Amino acid sequence: MLIDSLLDTDLYKFTMMQVVLHHFPAAQVEYRYRCRAPQGVDMRPCVEAIRAEIDALCGLRFSEAELSYLGGLRFIRSDFIDFLRLFHLPQQCVTVDADAATGQLQITVRGAWLHTILFEMPVLAIVNEVYSRRYCAEPDWGRAMARLDAKIDLVRQDRSLAGFRVADYGTRRRFSKAWHEQVIARLVERLGENLAGTSNVHLAMRHGIRPLGTMGHEYLQACQALGPRLRESQIFALETWAREYRGDLGIALSDVYGADAFMRDFDMYFCKLFDGARHDSGDPFTWGERMLDHYRLNRVDPHTKTLVFSDNLSFPLAIGLFERFNGRCQVAFGVDTDLTNDVGCIPLQHVLRMVRCNGQPVAKVTDTPDKTMCEDPAYLAYLRQVFSIA
Repeated sequence: MLIDSLLDTDLYKFTMMQVVLHHFPAAQVEYRYRCRAPQGVDMRPCVEAIRAEIDALCGLRFSEAELSYLGGLRFIRSDFIDFLRLFHLPQQCVTVDADAATGQLQITVRGAWLHTILFEMPVLAIVNEVYSRRYCAEPDWGRAMARLDAKIDLVRQDRSLAGFRVADYGTRRRFSKAWHEQVIARLVERLGENLAGTSNVHLAMRHGIRPLGTMGHEYLQACQALGPRLRESQIFALETWAREYRGDLGIALSDVYGADAFMRDFDMYFCKLFDGARHDSGDPFTWGERMLDHYRLNRVDPHTKTLVFSDNLSFPLAIGLFERFNGRCQVAFGVDTDLTNDVGCIPLQHVLRMVRCNGQPVAKVTDTPDKTMCEDPAYLAYLRQVFSIA
């Protein structure tokens, strides 16, 4: 059994799920799997194993110890814990197949958002581990650990990086659950204060480190269907989040409509209300400079705000960003594949993205073109027009 705890997922799934419980409990959604790389991998031999692991996942329940841990987070409410005490993932909402001609994996999740939101991370982790077992030779674990140690040494041996803080964001792209556990243990042992925490709630609980996360793309996408007007959907999403968390979890995701559209909506009110913003597509240096200018234009001191970088980071890139922006604002970094799947195997670059909410298409339009995702070309064109996206 590859997943043995419903906490083995990212914190932002729970923070979004609480918003869904309180504000959108009747919303119906659809997610679809997409793999950008590697191309040409025949996943047909993996389908039955993936189905079996998902069946086992749907049999899990939260333990009282897990609920006690979640309930101890200051932003988690007691009624949400009561709901989770009854919760399980509905097996009937997920289908897994592979294209007969190409072998490409096809996964669809349909159902109530409240009951399907927790599928994403464990399903992607399952797919990656089943794929790794079949198509990747047994890694040289000594070399893999040496690569991890070399990344840690880049930070620990440079005194100018004393304020550098990095977090593990690698659940959905990890080589395996066992390797993820070893990575976290090594980071705790050697990285010390430079380790900000992990997005994985189960590993945060097991290793006594901080769980990290706020909102994901699906939240802002769903608000395209749940808000009053499409043009106001990003504003609606941010305002609803602020009402729910009252100043907590104040990092806004900036790339569901691209940086231009984000900054048009992220006005002085939101600049002052939110603690910062997260970058997840486009050139990170350009985005960071633009955000600092945007804060100054809105009469906000950038030194009081945090920029979080999380787009396909390596340690050298994160260090370069730290050197550019440290002292000009607060900076933080979330690293995924480079931490949890740098073992000599070509990792799957895959996502399980929301494509519909309440029967309406939804889209993610980012500053990295191949990350744009929408199944309805007419809706995508309309959204681009509404948000003045080139």
